[in-house]
Amino acid sequence: MSRVMTVPGTLTELDGEDESEPAATSSVASDVPSSVAADRLIVVSNQLPIVARRRPDGRGWSFSWDDDSLLLQLRDGIPDEMEVLFVGSLRADVPAAEQDAVSQALLDRFRCAPVFLPDHLNDRFYHGFCKRQLWPLFHYMLPFSSPASASAAATSSSVATSSPGNGCFDRSAWEAYVLANKFFFEKVVEVINPEDDYVWVHDYHLLALPTFLRRRFNRLRIGFFLHSPFPSSEIYRTLPVRDEILKALLNCDLIGFHTFDYARHFLSCCSRMLGIEYQSKRGYIGLDYFGRTVGIKIMPVGVHMGQLESGLRLPDREWRLSELQQQFQGKTVLLGVDDMDIFKGINLKLLAFENMLRTHPKWQGRAVLVQIANPARGRGKDLEAIQAEIEQSCQRINVDFGQSGYSPVVFINRDVSSVEKVAYYTIAECVVVTAVRDGMNLTPYEYIVCRQGAPGSESVSEVSGPKKSMLVVSEFIGCSPSLSGAIRVNPWNIEATAEAMNEAISMPEQEKQLRHEKHYRYVSSHDVAYWSKSFILDLERACRDHFKRTCWGIGLGFGFRVVALDPHFRKLNMDSIVNAYEISESRAILLDYDGTLVPQTSINKEPSPEVLNIINTLCSDSRNIVFLVSGRDKDTLGKWFSSCPKLGIAAEHGYILRWSSKEEWQTCTQAMDFGWMQMAKPVMNLYTEATDGSYIERKESALVWHHQDADPGFGSSQAKELLDHLESVLANEPVSVKSGQFIVEVKPQGVSKGIVAERILASVKERGKQADFVLCIGDDRSDEDMFENIADIIKRNMVAPRTSLFACTVGQKPSKAKFYLDDTFEVVAMLSALADATGAELKSDSADELAASISSLDIGDEQSESSDTPIGGS
Repeated sequence: MSRVMTVPGTLTELDGEDESEPAATSSVASDVPSSVAADRLIVVSNQLPIVARRRPDGRGWSFSWDDDSLLLQLRDGIPDEMEVLFVGSLRADVPAAEQDAVSQALLDRFRCAPVFLPDHLNDRFYHGFCKRQLWPLFHYMLPFSSPASASAAATSSSVATSSPGNGCFDRSAWEAYVLANKFFFEKVVEVINPEDDYVWVHDYHLLALPTFLRRRFNRLRIGFFLHSPFPSSEIYRTLPVRDEILKALLNCDLIGFHTFDYARHFLSCCSRMLGIEYQSKRGYIGLDYFGRTVGIKIMPVGVHMGQLESGLRLPDREWRLSELQQQFQGKTVLLGVDDMDIFKGINLKLLAFENMLRTHPKWQGRAVLVQIANPARGRGKDLEAIQAEIEQSCQRINVDFGQSGYSPVVFINRDVSSVEKVAYYTIAECVVVTAVRDGMNLTPYEYIVCRQGAPGSESVSEVSGPKKSMLVVSEFIGCSPSLSGAIRVNPWNIEATAEAMNEAISMPEQEKQLRHEKHYRYVSSHDVAYWSKSFILDLERACRDHFKRTCWGIGLGFGFRVVALDPHFRKLNMDSIVNAYEISESRAILLDYDGTLVPQTSINKEPSPEVLNIINTLCSDSRNIVFLVSGRDKDTLGKWFSSCPKLGIAAEHGYILRWSSKEEWQTCTQAMDFGWMQMAKPVMNLYTEATDGSYIERKESALVWHHQDADPGFGSSQAKELLDHLESVLANEPVSVKSGQFIVEVKPQGVSKGIVAERILASVKERGKQADFVLCIGDDRSDEDMFENIADIIKRNMVAPRTSLFACTVGQKPSKAKFYLDDTFEVVAMLSALADATGAELKSDSADELAASISSLDIGDEQSESSDTPIGGS
């Protein structure tokens, strides 16, 4: 048997695969996952950690590692025995004629596999979708659009000068994004060994890649790390392709985020848009997605300690540091190091510094703000506007507060070398980060390491005395939660930020020293190697059961997912159950109602004429005992199935039942005291009043709080609170409090579908018709009790020794049942097939009875004729 089965289908019209041919699949043969140290890691990102330069003579290329690349640095946390291979694009235009040679050279010398995107595709992919749609949205900029701008965007052929976040959604840019992701996928396929390799995908440029990979290699071990923020569900839900991106990420085995806030937003989106809830178990957060557990990793990235300490020992640093110390002698230096983009809040920082100089005049002539602006990676009108604002603010502050030989703001708008940056870090008394939204931002970490200095360094230019540093950081950046000694600010509050700057540089030296020591302990122990090692270990743990479960792919496009289930769990075969049904003599058929005979989403919950007709046909066979086992109340079920007089009904999860409409209802337990309802009802009323869309259902034996019409997030939260509240209030009462699909239910102990199923089978045995065919179908958590209780009924001698047992759940999901049917339509079709078999049997029995009657009549006539003959005859 093939371990991997896929359904052919295309991702989009850009996919290019022939739908008439099955999607190519790689089967993983090993049953035991190998140790992580013996495997290989493929790191996939938009850009390779390579610097490519055309040789001066124009003949060929020279390549070198980009030492500042995080991707290169993460190798320090990977086991030495584990090979690392990089897949990504080059930051250089390589002519098509040279691409094969360049690819081979990079693969041989650097273990890098370059992806070459056509220029027009790269422009639409990177500037058109990544920078214009995803990057602004992930940084909380909504896609604002007026009719005029929408019209202009529709007629414009270029996206290069479009402002991020503005204009209508560009469907063609999304298609270019998907196609670019497919280019990366094809390069991964060229180099991958799916049996042994781990794949680690990085950042928002490649959100669609996991679906391509999962569709081709069902058991591939895939991790993803998002280096940007993930917005709240209220922001993210504005993205027209929101579901496609969420489903693509859920094809990973582990998804990493810098902070709990980013992870919480992602989980909220999965809950609100896909209806998938997360669970936390033993410190790990996971999402159950079609039988697979998708892990959530929360771990901020760190800095490369070795590289920073090496920079602190470079000879160039010495003279640069001396030069800066002389330039800012007697001054208190505040430092800002930011990329030039609209989210870094550089102008807000300048306004706050201006406010500090105005409200605290003692710093005029003494405090200097050095602002280093790294070159912009994007482009657009918004960026041009913010650059103009920054230049105006710098000029105004220097004019208003400048003196002879003193400029309050030193604005460096150029690419600054790492050595020069280290020198600035070393002399700065305080680093100020006022980004309005940023994924991580490692500037504070780098500053702390530089202020500590290189171990064993005895430079004459080192800052003398105890090591100290101060940080003023925005509360909207990823590193903020890990820097407990920093002064956190809301960068939009100019006055508060100004006061924070003043507090930072006015703080007593001993306090600065203590805060610095605390920060340095954290930064030095949580470096980039610690981050990558932790991620790989969690990825291995998340993939541990990959080779122990049955997997197959279903769905088309971004709806593709892999279903991973117990190897003994399979789809109910129609022919098999009909054959078993036909040869049996005593049958017990137990049916759930909601979600089994009628869809959960159906507004009209009454049974259809088809269902009623099927049930009546099944009940008409004397060899059948048919029971409806539901959580609904007896009055509703009795009314809906009044046309089925021979149908048995077990209402309220089996608390009360009847064998037919001619018999009286009887409770399955002894007389009970329902005084607990007087305690539970007021608590439920409290939550009903506070939760719009919720209501209480009163049953004879239970109280049920429903919240399916409430806000998904709030309703789920209130359900958890109500569950805890009721468990506390009813701790000494003989009841069980359980949560289900959009419900919280309180019912007596000892009442379950499993117990009533046993009672029905025991009664069948007492009547002298021990069942040799048992069919049990349900769809939710309460039906699992039924599946569990009938699993060993043969061993307990409750049924015949060779009973055909069919425990079947509705939907492909983890279950204690051995079989599944996809939906209610398949359930009805299967019952219809049994009803047809019943009809054929009844006709056959009627024909046999008729033949027997005719035969008996013939015999009677013959006997009559012989008796009429005179004795002695002629």
